[in-house]
Amino acid sequence: MKILVFAGSTRQQSFNRRLAAEAAAMVRAAGSEATLLELADLDIPMYNADLEARGTPSDVVRLKRTLWEHPGWIICSPEYNGSYTALLKNTIDWASSPVAADPEWQDGVKPFRGKVVGMLSASNGRLGGLRSQSHLAPLLLNLECWLAPRGYALAGAAQAFDAQGALSEAAHRAGVQGVVDQVLWATQRLAGPSA
Repeated sequence: MKILVFAGSTRQQSFNRRLAAEAAAMVRAAGSEATLLELADLDIPMYNADLEARGTPSDVVRLKRTLWEHPGWIICSPEYNGSYTALLKNTIDWASSPVAADPEWQDGVKPFRGKVVGMLSASNGRLGGLRSQSHLAPLLLNLECWLAPRGYALAGAAQAFDAQGALSEAAHRAGVQGVVDQVLWATQRLAGPSA
């Protein structure tokens, strides 16, 4: 199975980027293929319909294809002001915008429809970014994704990782593993053995 893992942050020392790396490692340890996508590697401007009318950026088409090629995703969502980041919203807005001139991508929901999505978050606060997940869930459901019922919010993230970037406590690893396991289980059943 091909599982896409990414964080809604480009900050070098982002807790959620570290969490995404941990989740990807768990996917691989379970015998599946994990693609760790760094949003910083994509040249995607702020969404603007006038800009889009001049032509969809090539990295947006690349993003659409990457999302579409992976039947299961794990999204690590930082929390800014009680919600998900502008970066994550902008990424989703571009990925869901139809490309009128391209028959392959005229359906804006195509990259999202039927994807199994697990949500993780990490924050130094007591809720661990949980509110970002509560706001992200309706957006993903609107785009016809299947959401894993289990999520995990890592609180006190500044003390949660060791010097190598790995989660240092068994309870935190178990929380992330629970989400990974559900995404793998559901992806296999919804997308089939060729996923």
